[in-house]
Formats: sequence, C-alpha cells, structure tokens
Amino acid sequence: MGDGGTRTRGPVDASALEGRLVDGRYLVGPRIARGGMAVVHRATDVRLDRTVAIKVMHASLGDDPEFVARFVREARSAARLSHPHVVAVHDQGQADGLVYLVMEHLPGRTLRDVVRDEAPLPPRRALALLEPVLSALSAAHRAGIVHRDVKPENVLIGDDGAVKVADFGLAKAVSTETQHTATSGVLIGTVSYLAPELLTEGTSDTHADVYAAGIVLHELLTGVKPHRGDTPIQVAWHHVHTDVPAPSALAPGLPPYVDALVARACVRDVGQRPADAGVLLRHAHRVSQALADGDVDDPELVADLRPAASPGPVGAVPTSAGPVTAESDSGTWLFGGPAGAAGAGGADGPGEPWPPDDAEVDEPPVALPRPQAHTQVWDRRVPPGPTSDGPAGPSAPRRRGRGPWVVLAAVLALVLLAGGAYWFLDARWTPVPAVLGESQDAAVSTLADAGLRADVRQDYSEEVPPGEVMGVDPAAGGRVLGDGPVALTVSRGPERYDVPRVRGGSEDRAQDAVLAANLEVGERVERYDDDVEAGTVLGTTPRAGTSLPPGEEVSIIVSLGPQPVDVDDLVGTDAEDAEDRYTDAGLEVDVTEEYSDDVDAGDVVSQSPGPGELLPGETLSLVVSLGPETVVIPDGIVGSGVDEARELLEDLGLEVVEDDDDSVGLGFVVGVDPGEGERVDRGDEVTITVF
Repeated sequence: MGDGGTRTRGPVDASALEGRLVDGRYLVGPRIARGGMAVVHRATDVRLDRTVAIKVMHASLGDDPEFVARFVREARSAARLSHPHVVAVHDQGQADGLVYLVMEHLPGRTLRDVVRDEAPLPPRRALALLEPVLSALSAAHRAGIVHRDVKPENVLIGDDGAVKVADFGLAKAVSTETQHTATSGVLIGTVSYLAPELLTEGTSDTHADVYAAGIVLHELLTGVKPHRGDTPIQVAWHHVHTDVPAPSALAPGLPPYVDALVARACVRDVGQRPADAGVLLRHAHRVSQALADGDVDDPELVADLRPAASPGPVGAVPTSAGPVTAESDSGTWLFGGPAGAAGAGGADGPGEPWPPDDAEVDEPPVALPRPQAHTQVWDRRVPPGPTSDGPAGPSAPRRRGRGPWVVLAAVLALVLLAGGAYWFLDARWTPVPAVLGESQDAAVSTLADAGLRADVRQDYSEEVPPGEVMGVDPAAGGRVLGDGPVALTVSRGPERYDVPRVRGGSEDRAQDAVLAANLEVGERVERYDDDVEAGTVLGTTPRAGTSLPPGEEVSIIVSLGPQPVDVDDLVGTDAEDAEDRYTDAGLEVDVTEEYSDDVDAGDVVSQSPGPGELLPGETLSLVVSLGPETVVIPDGIVGSGVDEARELLEDLGLEVVEDDDDSVGLGFVVGVDPGEGERVDRGDEVTITVF
C-alpha cells in the first residue's frame, strides 16, 4: 500500500483515491496526510457544495472487523461532540470497498508546525494554545469519551487562528463497566505521550489525556519532548520510571508555578493527577491569570499545584510473549510476538515504513501489549542436559520391581499438579457478583458477602440517580485475586454548578467568578442604567443561583451608565413643547426670553448646547422669543417743539416723519399718528404734524 508499493489486502488502494467520487457524493482531491490507520484527502461534498476532509481506512485493514469497528466508533464518538474546539464529523459510511469518515476541513497548520517553527514559546502563548485543547478534551470527558492520542499532530490551527482537536480515531466511549482502553489486549497511542498506567496496567481514562496534554505543554515551553530514547521501549521506560523534568531546566526564567502546572499534569501517580481535562483547564486559567498579572512567583499557587514527591517507578514496562511493535522514522520495529499482531504489520508482512514521504506527523503510534498479571514464557530451545544424578549417557539397566512405584509416583504427581493448577487457576480467584444499579451500601454489602472489598469512587452522571452504582471493574462475572478490591463507581447525580452572584462588581472579577464556578464566560451584554455607573456589572444571564452543567456559557451584563438623551435642533420650534419633552427625558431645561424681530413669540431663538447627546441631569438652555419689542407713544408730544418731540420718539426706537404741508412756521407739534398712549412696535414710523 502507499507510495512505497507495499502489497495490500482488500479491494481498494486508499492512496489512489484522487479524482474518485466516493459513495456518489464526495469528490476526492489531493492527499492531506497519512497515518497508521487511514489516509486523509481534501474532498468536495457535491451534494452540499462544500469542502470537507475525507478519512479513508487503509485497504490493508479493510477486511479486519476489529479495525473497521474501531474506525466506525470514531465517527460515533466524535459525532457526539459539538464544541467550537473539536473538528466536526459530518458523515461516515462504507462504499465501493472503502470505509470512510467525512470531517470538517480546516485549512491551516498543526501544533507540531508551531513547535517546530516557534518553540520554545513564551508561557502565555503556550497556554493560549493549550487552553482550547483542554476545553475540547473537557467536553469529550464530560461526554464519556477519552481521546487516547493527544499530541501536537492532532491539534489543528486554522488560518483564522481557530484551535481544534482532531482525530478521535483512537478514541473510545468509556463504558460504565470498564476503563480498559485496548482492543484484544493492545494499547494504542503515541509512545512519547503515553501515560505510565497505560504501560503498566493497560488502563486508560481521562487521566491519560491529562498526562498527554501536560507533555504537549512541556514541549511547547521547551521545544523538545521530556522523555527521549533510541527506541520506543526506552521512551516507555522513562515514562514509567522517571518524572517529567521541569520545563525551566531547559527554558530558564519560567515562573515556578508554570513548572508546578506541568508537574501536576504529568505526575506519574494517577491519584495526584487532575481527574480530567476540565480540572486541568481550571488550573491553566489560574496560571494564565498569574502570568497576565506579571507575577514572578506565587508560592500559594505553586503549593496548590505541585504534586507530592513521586513514589518511584509506577511499575515495569510490560514484557510477555505477546506482540510489542512500534514504528519509527526508519521503518517498523518488531519486538517479538507472532506475525500479524496489532500494530504496524498484518498477517501478510510488515506495514509501510513510517512516516511516508508526504506524512504530516511527527512520530507514529506505538502498540504495546496489555500487561499480564501472570506470564510464563517456556524456552523450548534448550535441550535436556545432565541431571544432578550424573552425566547424560546411555541409560543404566532398570532394576526389577520399580514399575508399580513409578506408576504410583506419576499418578500422585498428576494429582498434585491438578490440585495446584486448580488452586492457581481457579480456587484462589473470587468471582464478582452483579451489583450494577444497586445502591452504594447494598453493593458494598454484596461484595463483602462474596469475600471482596469495595474501592468506592464517585463521579457525576446525567442518567444514573445519585448513590447508585454505575460502574464496576471488574464487571460482573469477572474474577478478582483473593479478597482483592472491586472498583465501584457511584453516581453523584448530574454535575451542576450555580451561577455566581456578580452584580455590583467589575467585569474582570465577574469573569473570574464564572470560570471559578466551572462555567464558561459567554457574550458581553451592555445595558443602560440610570442608577449604576458605566463598567459595573448589572447581573448575568442566566440569573445568579441558576444551576448549570459544567462548561455552560454565562453572559455578563455590564452597565453603560445612564442612557444619553438625543437633543434635536430646536431653533424655531415651539419652546413649550421642547421644555416639556426634555424635562420628561430627565434634562434640566433653563428658559430665558428675549425680543426677536425674526422669531415668532413663543418659539426658540437659540439653544445651548446645540444638537447632540446629553446625559440625564444635565442642563439644556433655551432662549425663547417674545416677538418684536413694543413701545407706547408718550403723552406731551402734542404742544411740544418739533425738535423735542423728534428726540423723544427716536429715543423710543421709532422712526419720525414730519408733516409740515400746512405749517405756518411756528415749529409746534399739533398732532401725532399713532396717537399718544398707543402701543407700537419699536422701529415703526410715527408721523408728527407741525404748525
């Protein structure tokens, strides 16, 4: 299969797909990447006219029901996740001899490219890239899904900067009855990111994803993987026997609490490791905040994060007669086991060299056998040698009469062997009774009656009532050595957190409170409020005290202060209407009056300030027209001299006209029009008759 021409099984070679129309719908374009299970091409969904990524299982695996089932589980597991940081799965099917998966196409690069081109990264940049990954894993863990192959190659960064976790191809929905990850006893993952318990116990739960995320953070901060070796087995040995070194040893200057965060995520003792990605995300938020605040050190945060001293080797790297395979840059390595073991090779020979010429991955997956509690390897290659009775040689003549004793001894030996085998294989093992669905007390009592001890742990569940057993390991019908413990997972009921009360505080403190409550900060809602100053939090949506599942978004409502009043251009409008309108809007309206020859009485002559916005309580000044100014023709005009009358009338702002047609030259005023006592507008003409 592939460019190297390795022989494949199955009817279709997935590497020759370009240009094909798969299932009558997906027009396959150029190849994007190739991995151990599948090849990924860019494709066009001709039905919806959109670009997608189509992942097609290698033809050499197409007739293996186990791999097909795992591939189908990928679609079902990933399709359950709807999260902004998870690559969406659109479709899955089998057609024309192909098993395929259709996913969201995200143009851009991978986190491996960032490590290669930019690492070591500043801690704020590293956490900014890791936090979306943890958010995606947290959503998966809440849905009961463990990714099992967290590494930089599976983190995509779009051209728009969006960070998304891809390739849940190795993911498996965690059963309520088991947390074993392997199929047919094979652990699947990438050796540089495998948690110690995967190698020693063959168990995988959310802790394993947390460990891998911690390794990714170490790599972002330092540019190198923490455990290295010439072979995958050497790397695996380091995971089990040595702690992950502090990033500051390779990148001096990192704050101690950043080292503590990596140490907590990568601690070999599962009991000290964060239970899932959601817990690690909250730790990462605290570290990010300390970095944003410019804290050089935070002893309290370091004390909270740093795990206790490691207890030493978690276990030994498993060895058995089963398969141990890994793929390296130089091809496939086989560390014993029968041909066709799960891993790189199939029954017909080894798989293709890794990575292929066009692969976009940094290192291949490694398949290690699940550890065996009791493994005995018989070496049949050594022929029988001399016994303690003497050197080997021709048999001595048999002594007569020993035959019956030999038979009796043989029978006795068989009886003892059978009894020992019964004890070793059956009698010393205790069967596990069925307790799934019982209350915690009832289940503990049932196990005690069977001679077993209960190891009780609690976890949240949306479906199982609180106090009811929702997981048993080993499951009913399984066997436990002696009175060994049986792990019971008891439901705590739905995981819910109350929306915190944040009214009256700052927006930053409100965001911190929401994150501390295991909730996500939603959109910022702005609202005017006459009584609360701008920037102060008015509340949340949903309201404080509402119980929500973890990760639900909470919108924070922030005051914009009093709502401004839009003031129009009021010149020439009715002053009384303007005063009433803006007084009702909360403004202080100051009115003054003046005469105006141009503006009708009662209308606005001018305003201050002009058109625009005013806040409630501010003052709007209006000058209102009294109309033209009027004067009264004074008494005493008639009988006065012409000059005296003219001066008096002109002082009142009137224009004087003399009528002297019938004058005899005495210079006295004998009449005035309008008459004395009448009101006229300033500037009007007044006629005086001269005698």
